[in-house]
Amino acid sequence: MFTGIIETLGSIEEIKKKGQNLDFTIASGLTGELKIDQSVAHNGVCLTVVAIKEDHYTVTAIHETILKTNLSDWKTGEVVNLERAMKLGDRLDGHIVQGHVDQTGTCKSIVSAEGSWYFTFEYNQGQQNITIEKGSITVNGVSLTVVDSKANEFSVAIIPYTFEHTNFKNLQIGSRVNLEFDVIGKYVARLHQLRQ
Repeated sequence: MFTGIIETLGSIEEIKKKGQNLDFTIASGLTGELKIDQSVAHNGVCLTVVAIKEDHYTVTAIHETILKTNLSDWKTGEVVNLERAMKLGDRLDGHIVQGHVDQTGTCKSIVSAEGSWYFTFEYNQGQQNITIEKGSITVNGVSLTVVDSKANEFSVAIIPYTFEHTNFKNLQIGSRVNLEFDVIGKYVARLHQLRQ
C-alpha cells in the first residue's frame, strides 16, 4: 500500500530481459534503506527488490505488468518516481494507492499557468475506468486531484514542488504514463455495473 507521495527519484542504470520478464537495476539514494523482498513503487508500479549492490538495487517486472504499464518504454538513464510502501501509523498525505496500474494514458497537453502547470491526459475509456472532478488519480505514482474530468480524459494541476521533485518535469506531449484510478471509485463503478 502506498500514498502517492513521491520520496525521491531513481535512475535506470540497466535493463535485462529474462524470458518474458524484465529486470531493472536502479540507482537511488534510497538503496541503503532497502532490503530484499521489499515493495517499492516505480512510477506507480509496485515492484519487489530482488538484489542490492552498493547504491543500486534490482527489481523484476513480469510479463503481465509490462503489458499493463509503460515499463516497456523505459530506457537506460530514464528518471523514475520512487515511493516505499507506507508504514502502519503514518499519516496518509496522498490517497490510498495500491501500486497496481490500471492502464496507461497519454499526455495530451501541458499548459503553464504562472507558477503551476495543467497537464491533460487521455486514456482508453473501453476499460471502464473513470475520474471525477476533485477525485483522486495517480499518474506515474504521484497522488493528484482531478481538476477537469471528461469521458476519456482528465486534467491535473501541478505545483512547482511536485514539478521539481518528480519526473513531471520530463513529461512531454505524447509521453505515455501509468494511471491508477481511485480504488473506491473502482469498487463503486463495479457495483453499479453488477446491478444493471
